[in-house]
Amino acid sequence: MSDLSQEEWAMQQASDSNSIILDVRTDQEVEEGMIPSAIHLDIHRGQAFISELEKLDKTKTYYVYCRSGARSGQACSIMTQLGFESAFNLLGGFNDWDGATVIPE
Repeated sequence: MSDLSQEEWAMQQASDSNSIILDVRTDQEVEEGMIPSAIHLDIHRGQAFISELEKLDKTKTYYVYCRSGARSGQACSIMTQLGFESAFNLLGGFNDWDGATVIPE
């Protein structure tokens, strides 16, 4: 796992054809907006979160974010323990994000 600044995270993700953006915030937080094309898995769901992670392709590169960067850091650590090859944490999280956002439907 690596912590990346917003600039590093966005630049790496944009140039990575094998990447997936993962939003680990709560449903209420996601209602305020999310980064386009992100998959939402709430880290607060405990074992259900881990079960959903297990369904993902562990060979892809994951760009993970939460509200401030703390929970996404935890998620990256969990992913590493589960055998994911590459996960990057967005420092500052969605609070500091100044890129594109969408409101989920």
